[in-house]
Amino acid sequence: MSAHLPPPRASDPALFGRVAVLLGGTSSEREVSLDSGRNVLEALRARGVDAHPVDGIAALVAALAEKRFDRVFNILHGQRGGGEDGVVQGLMEALGVPYTGSGVLGSALAMDKIRTKQVWLSLGLPTPGYVRLARGVDAATVHAAARDLGLPVIVKPSSEGSSVGVSRVPDEAGLDGAVELAARYPGELLMERMVVGDELTVGILGDVALPSIRIVPKGWYDYHAKYRADDTQYLCPGLDAAGEAQVGALALAAFRAAGCGGWGRVDLMRDRGTGAFFLLEVNTAPGMTSHSLVPKAAGQVGVGFEELCWRILEQTL
Repeated sequence: MSAHLPPPRASDPALFGRVAVLLGGTSSEREVSLDSGRNVLEALRARGVDAHPVDGIAALVAALAEKRFDRVFNILHGQRGGGEDGVVQGLMEALGVPYTGSGVLGSALAMDKIRTKQVWLSLGLPTPGYVRLARGVDAATVHAAARDLGLPVIVKPSSEGSSVGVSRVPDEAGLDGAVELAARYPGELLMERMVVGDELTVGILGDVALPSIRIVPKGWYDYHAKYRADDTQYLCPGLDAAGEAQVGALALAAFRAAGCGGWGRVDLMRDRGTGAFFLLEVNTAPGMTSHSLVPKAAGQVGVGFEELCWRILEQTL
């Protein structure tokens, strides 16, 4: 479906009641979540919503036990105290509290890049070849896996976001250091064939794929380029009309296959040599900072930041 958004369904902020903006937490992405949360909180209040910040899951549990909120705008990022791994979604399901974003299954699955890839491959959706590495894997196995995949490769934790713990490895000399870095984070490790070409992302809002964004960093699109640098270029739409239709349909199919809903973002690569698209991952609680991509794509179709936050929240009604 192309980016033709239906009109907002609600106009009265009182319909939302008292809203918790869940932010911060204890994951490796805490600072990004705090920044996102401040922006969301300001936008909702500007539209008349009775919104209040809640830092982390423990604080949310206490607040919901006291019935202080009617619904939750979840802008926690990551796992281990973040809000993207299905844990907080399960809590809110159990308590019967409406919340933004994907449910338990979609959140948990998308947080695990390896198992997301397994689902996509089972459905014939394109994603780069990969090897699953257990924690404590020996160097010989790592080097053999890289040779089998074909260098260059990407090495990363399977369950982190925001490029945390990710390394580009052009040759075997960098493999041991890349594995050591990724192993600082919990869970399994993922070694993935590196696709050389254009980095693209597609925001999802309801059943609509927003225009793609082609990311053109000065160097590698790492944590610094995502959240701090001002020289990264974002081209939106990132493709011609035919490419937009193709990548939008693929992003929606990947999002739904992972059991996701509400809103999110699908990251892809387009191979420079063949033009083929490859799915990388799904983000079920994308950043809402000044550098974030879903707000940029929504702005391309005339949806400003305040309206975007409103549209996400109204999905809980």
